[in-house]
Amino acid sequence: MSNFTFRADRPVEKYLKSDMLFMVLVLLLWGLGIFMLYVCTPYTAERLFRNRSYFVVRQLLWSVVGMGGMICFAIIPIRTIKRLLPFIVLGSLLLCFLAIIPGVGSERKGATRWLEIFGAFTIQPSEFAKFALVLFLANLFDRQYKIGLEGRQEFYYPLIGLFAFVVTIFLQRDFSTGVFIFMVGCIMFFVSGARMTWFMPLVLLAIPATVLMITMEPYRLIRVIAFLHPGEYTLTSGYQEFASQRAITAGGLWGNGFGSGLSEVFKIPEVQADYIFAGWADSMGLVGVSFYFCLLLAFLLRGLGIAFRCQNGFAAYASFGCVMMIFLQSLLNCAVVCGAVPTTGITLPFFSSGGTALVVTLCMCGFVINASHCPSDEEYEEEFAVEGGEQ
Repeated sequence: MSNFTFRADRPVEKYLKSDMLFMVLVLLLWGLGIFMLYVCTPYTAERLFRNRSYFVVRQLLWSVVGMGGMICFAIIPIRTIKRLLPFIVLGSLLLCFLAIIPGVGSERKGATRWLEIFGAFTIQPSEFAKFALVLFLANLFDRQYKIGLEGRQEFYYPLIGLFAFVVTIFLQRDFSTGVFIFMVGCIMFFVSGARMTWFMPLVLLAIPATVLMITMEPYRLIRVIAFLHPGEYTLTSGYQEFASQRAITAGGLWGNGFGSGLSEVFKIPEVQADYIFAGWADSMGLVGVSFYFCLLLAFLLRGLGIAFRCQNGFAAYASFGCVMMIFLQSLLNCAVVCGAVPTTGITLPFFSSGGTALVVTLCMCGFVINASHCPSDEEYEEEFAVEGGEQ
């Protein structure tokens, strides 16, 4: 497949081509997400906003912002992103702290995970933290690799940074997102060369800490109990899981079509957010579900291929983290909808209605595109030497 380059400021013999297939997969996932909202949300939008197209139009508007962010992260030189990294990390942490300040953050359902911007729209800072964390860890791992540091103590700084992000998200009472980014961070640690035995004391401390945090919030404990005993909570705290599994089963092989099968989905609270996958399975059946997972698998394989081929250390680590963040979050959401794990509140990338999540997802994809055509570390050094000589 032919590729094209975003970079026009380099000699022809050094043109670096962007991965066209990965870009096509991103656009297909985004387009499928818009179509999924169109199929699954008209009844909910009509009931809540008297506008059947409310969620689709809203997602398209946010898509404009997200596409702009994707283009920016795809064309801005990697070295420039590294220079801006302190502002990205500190800015995301600051937004997370602002969300928990009374009177500044917007509280919904007992959690303070949002910020209102001019009273017109809201953003969710924890979504920005996902991307910032990946870039932060990638930069530290790349730096350690270049200077040859491989000891256990050299991973303390990245670990402290990881905990800083996790704690700020926990303070927003967003337990699921905090655990999820911690999991992705640990995967990045292992890829960078950390040994699993180094994390054993941390795991031993994390188990009781997780149990404690679950028991501290009654709704979390109820979710776990409802997951373990689903038959006893089908009309109360376990209703979403029960309704989503009923919708998935009703979809059968070919689905109920774009309109006829949505009566079941209409009864799922927040179907446009966490449980939109159930609507897709109900409408499109096993065939539609299989098509989605094929796209997701192709996205994973192509994204990891870019990360493993990339000759720039920072871009390689960060693109790996971005791909795993999107892929694992997709699997986790589908597992929740199918009843394989307790309810988490984790949305489905590209598909769930939510402006901040869509923008950040597209920005991460833009960074992966950048990694597919960015110069190696040696080429950067040559450029700096040439630029310095000309000056």
